[in-house]
Amino acid sequence: MTNSMKERLFAAGAVVSAVAMLLSGCGANNSNTNSSDNGSNTTASTQEEPAEGIDIANWKGTLPTPDASKTYNNPQERDNIKDGGTLTLGTTYTANWNSLNTDGNTLYMGTFWQLYMPQLWDYTADGEVSPNPDFLSKVEVTSSDPLVVTYDINPKAKWNDGTDITWKDFESTWKTSNGKDANYTPASTDGYDKIASVKAGTSDKQAVVTFSEPYYPYQALFQNLLNHNSLDAKTYTSGWIDNPHNEWAAGPFKVQSTDKDSTVFVPNEKWWGEKPKLEKITFKYMEDAAALNAFKNGELDSISAGSKDNLAAIKSMKDIQLRLGYSLATYVFTYNTKAGALKDIAVRKAISQAFDNETWNKIAYQGMDWNPERPGSEVFLQFQKGYKNNLPADAQKYSVDAAKKTMEDAGYKLGSDGYYAKDGKTVEVSYVYYGDYSTTKAKALAYQAMMKKAGIKVKVDNRATSQWSDDMSKHNYEVMGMGWSATNPFGQTSIVQLYGSDSPSNYAQIGSDEVDKLAAIPGTIEDNDKAVEAGNKAEAAAFELYGTIPTDTPPSYVAVKKGLANYGPAGFQTKHWENIGWQK
Repeated sequence: MTNSMKERLFAAGAVVSAVAMLLSGCGANNSNTNSSDNGSNTTASTQEEPAEGIDIANWKGTLPTPDASKTYNNPQERDNIKDGGTLTLGTTYTANWNSLNTDGNTLYMGTFWQLYMPQLWDYTADGEVSPNPDFLSKVEVTSSDPLVVTYDINPKAKWNDGTDITWKDFESTWKTSNGKDANYTPASTDGYDKIASVKAGTSDKQAVVTFSEPYYPYQALFQNLLNHNSLDAKTYTSGWIDNPHNEWAAGPFKVQSTDKDSTVFVPNEKWWGEKPKLEKITFKYMEDAAALNAFKNGELDSISAGSKDNLAAIKSMKDIQLRLGYSLATYVFTYNTKAGALKDIAVRKAISQAFDNETWNKIAYQGMDWNPERPGSEVFLQFQKGYKNNLPADAQKYSVDAAKKTMEDAGYKLGSDGYYAKDGKTVEVSYVYYGDYSTTKAKALAYQAMMKKAGIKVKVDNRATSQWSDDMSKHNYEVMGMGWSATNPFGQTSIVQLYGSDSPSNYAQIGSDEVDKLAAIPGTIEDNDKAVEAGNKAEAAAFELYGTIPTDTPPSYVAVKKGLANYGPAGFQTKHWENIGWQK
């Protein structure tokens, strides 16, 4: 929820920074996510999972353990895929179609941009990166001091309005993303704020990007392009609301229709690359229970099986393949540090210490053969080289006694009602969760019970999933369960996005000069191992502010109708929707 951007998940990836936001705990709505785990699944089967997934109706025993180095998306060459057919999926509504804007930086909108907007970089499952030849003929470093990167644009690449994709579109993407104009609200400025100029090279089809100071990896920038005709600030922030702007798009598909119920994509007749195999892709905006019923009735072709309810339901279905893999998501608690009792760091620290991860996992992954180790990072995945647990030592272990001591040391007193208070006011925190998913509700009630043991009163606030995007943009929450989904392997480039004092994606709304200084360092280091080390140091400093903590790493369990090709868990691998379809 790309410029190595994190995309939000409904507890995420715009494809503009290394992580994208998602809503934590959704079942069907996470059908397109990727998440991470370190493989500490103590109950999983030793049987090997086929690349096309398992025949769930005939599977006996515990589920297989996926291999983090493999893909489970039924990989097929285009010759093995039928021409035609439709695909219908469930998703979560996002109003703002500008995925580069903070309000549009969701995993769900990031998926839409994969279908109909430019994607300049291709990633393999293990994170190796190369230019996407549909858009870039060549990319090379033409100077190291100063750093200059030259992009040769595919001569055939055009926007749907018929104009060429040129250096001007690189320039507009830079200008809207560098943070220098407060009228723009990019999800991440990291890297773009290090660019001195973007100019034409030997022709309009060549973009020459000169950096004011080195930024690495430069491949984390310009995953997406913003059409230079949409440079107007008002258009950037609000002109994409419920408006996909097909004329400013360029991809294998185009938006045929969109409303509050669904969005329909069809092949783009102006696309110069491989012709899409599918004749129509429909995304229906649905609550979790409705999506599960729709899948059981044959109305949806795939859903997330990442919940006990969904997994139990599909086990009786015929001709269904279950594809199990490691996703690229990390679920987190975000604390709104400008709201109520959460303004006090002692309260934020105490609720972090009172969080019982073991109980949380038992509820979240009951009946799923998944037992993840508690993550200690929101930007690095546990199976990545250089990963460290960056949580403060005081928050790494569940302890009611420690939480109570934190409150009492800060001057709070435990009342006869069992809750802490100060100056006659009882501490109360609101926990917001979305949708009608039974597991999400159970987790919310469990959280309330955990905090009660530590003397902290929690009000559980259930809202419709359609409110989520608006609530995030208006900071209408206190404790929020959400997540971040990596869109590339360069997690160190997400530090500024998530923890920078002025970042629109800093939903905790807290930062410090120290964190800002440390967060700026990784992008200056060319050696990736050393950059990751610097990123860990910066994130550890950010966690000391107790604005957010990671909670768990969900699996990517995807249920599909048998024969769906090139769709499912595949690590960092770029999803080319023109190659998704039904196997012959």
